[in-house]
Amino acid sequence: MSWLSSVLPVIHADSPLSALKTAVAVPETELKRWRRTFDANAKVLKGEKYLDPESFVNAIAPTGDLSKIGRAQFAILFRVADTSRRGLVSWEDFIVFETVLKRPDADYWMAFQYFDVDHSGFIDYNEFKTVFSANVGPDSIPFDFDCDWVKLYLGKKNGSHVLGYHEFTQLMKGLQGERLRQAFKYLDKDQDGFILPEQFKRIILEIAGHKLSDAVIDRLPTLCTLSPGQRISYSEVIAFHNVIREMDMVERIIREATEKTKDGRIDQSDFLDHAASSSRYSLFTPMEASIIFHFAGRGSGAQRLALLDFAQLLDPRWRAPHDDFEVTTTTSVSLLQGFFHSAYSFVQGGIAGGIGATIVYPIDMIKTRMQNQRSTVVGQLLYKNSLDCAKKILRNEGFLGFYRGLGPQLIGVAPEKAIKLTVNDIIRGRATDPETGRIKVGWELVAGGTAGGCQVVFTNPLEIVKIRLQVQGEAAKAEGFAPKGAVHIIRQLGLLGLYKGASACLLRDIPFSAIYFPTYGHLKKDVFHEGYNGKQLSFVELLASAGIAGMPAAYLTTPADVVKTRLQVESRKGETHYKGLRDAFVKIYREEGFRALFKGGPARIVRSSPQFAFTLMSYEMFKKLVPYPWDAKPRQMETALTARPDEMSKVRARNALKILLDVHGDFGRRGQGAGKAVVGK
Repeated sequence: MSWLSSVLPVIHADSPLSALKTAVAVPETELKRWRRTFDANAKVLKGEKYLDPESFVNAIAPTGDLSKIGRAQFAILFRVADTSRRGLVSWEDFIVFETVLKRPDADYWMAFQYFDVDHSGFIDYNEFKTVFSANVGPDSIPFDFDCDWVKLYLGKKNGSHVLGYHEFTQLMKGLQGERLRQAFKYLDKDQDGFILPEQFKRIILEIAGHKLSDAVIDRLPTLCTLSPGQRISYSEVIAFHNVIREMDMVERIIREATEKTKDGRIDQSDFLDHAASSSRYSLFTPMEASIIFHFAGRGSGAQRLALLDFAQLLDPRWRAPHDDFEVTTTTSVSLLQGFFHSAYSFVQGGIAGGIGATIVYPIDMIKTRMQNQRSTVVGQLLYKNSLDCAKKILRNEGFLGFYRGLGPQLIGVAPEKAIKLTVNDIIRGRATDPETGRIKVGWELVAGGTAGGCQVVFTNPLEIVKIRLQVQGEAAKAEGFAPKGAVHIIRQLGLLGLYKGASACLLRDIPFSAIYFPTYGHLKKDVFHEGYNGKQLSFVELLASAGIAGMPAAYLTTPADVVKTRLQVESRKGETHYKGLRDAFVKIYREEGFRALFKGGPARIVRSSPQFAFTLMSYEMFKKLVPYPWDAKPRQMETALTARPDEMSKVRARNALKILLDVHGDFGRRGQGAGKAVVGK
């Protein structure tokens, strides 16, 4: 910032803009970026590169700007950059212009330069009146330059009082309010304190039409319905103007207030309460709150509204949803789209599940061996603890021993995880309020539990084969028989045998998913604030959310997992035989105690938590990197408050243009020719 501090002292109210040409000291990286922008848009004239008004707009206008200002209107600032008034901007002029845009008050400084046409560093009465009049059409509501308000700033007509830069900024800040007062007085012919709805619309279009969506503009006359008489008072006009002037604060309060309510909706009381708690003094009056909810609620200001309901007021580019297209869409097409979308999610879930399962499979191997170890068997226990188990597997079976049974696991884990993720997404999508993006806790539990129940179709056969492969390593070594493959185990069990222990599997997977998915969703939203002001979670935040959510889900469902393991493992001599789910619970509790039901609990946390962390993280990343190509994007509200251009200079160029358009909506459109006449005065 040292170069900027050397430039800023030169840029003061008493210095013409051209003085910067001898004082610019720009970092090399900044200079190169400006040079690339200039060269990409410049045209060659007589061997030199210049920007004409069209190429200048291409160089400075934000791309994808979420405001109602058209790109062509940025040509207004061309006159500020073209200090020599030759109709072209050189490389030196462009450096000066970009340097000024780095000022924190660049918006007001640009407006000052626009009015200071003789570059004297001051603006007098005649200069202000001439520039103002040159940019306002003959059909506009007239402005009285001989009013007391103007005289307070500029003195009497032809007086000696002139405005420096700082005084000018205060004049510009209050100018719109004075224009509003004069416009109301001009249209209120009988001076009864009321104007007609059409007259109110005319006023707002002149001073703030660029800040409002077409939907709000069309409904401006309905402001008369807030009070009896079908006319609009001066108080209502001022209140509406205050809402527009503080629109960014209105949006911030609405976003924060809707984020905190349970249903994602607010009423006028919620709005005023949050506004009062967000500032030292009350920012908005009850009348202003009524106006906000009147236009957001389409005439019904008493209802509770979601963030999307306010979009037409907060977003100047808001367009009504294409309901007619949605109605004409046939059911068959919708069903087909739903099928393809589900299939797409199914594939992504399968790949993500395979990644997660492979990463944590050695932990799952240790967990299974520990759970199957029975304290009632005669002789010493094979494993003292999980670490001892890992050491013995590595010593006796080698590194590949940790991945015994991985093949069937990968074959089965794809449909298992895919169906779980897909079913959860489908039910949550159906139960989620499209306007608030909220889902009730009951539906979250239903979505997770149903997803867990559906996966058992694939989970049970997969796990019974996997478990028998995992436990036979030590048994084969101890009893002297060769380990059997997955095909042999499947033939031995038969179709019905593959679903042995399914009741325990259901008892484990339904509550696991019912706990896991809601916890995961609330961690993302409530802890890491996903979606708040458009925030997207990072890789670490997604991984942490998925990992933490797996901890309580894994441990609390350990008893069902222990019973499932005992039912699915083939009993050896000397071991207790279990007839079914209830019998297994009772016998384990009686013979081994309550703690036996939580055998392998820590290992299950260590396995399940990272497995689901990597699975969910992979699934989320796949959905972001490879989204469904025909997916209907959910309605969202993006405004300049949440989606700004990357370059701050372009933001300030847009803000400078807004200040000039606040003078009049047609500012600059008529002044291109008139501006040259002003220069020669």
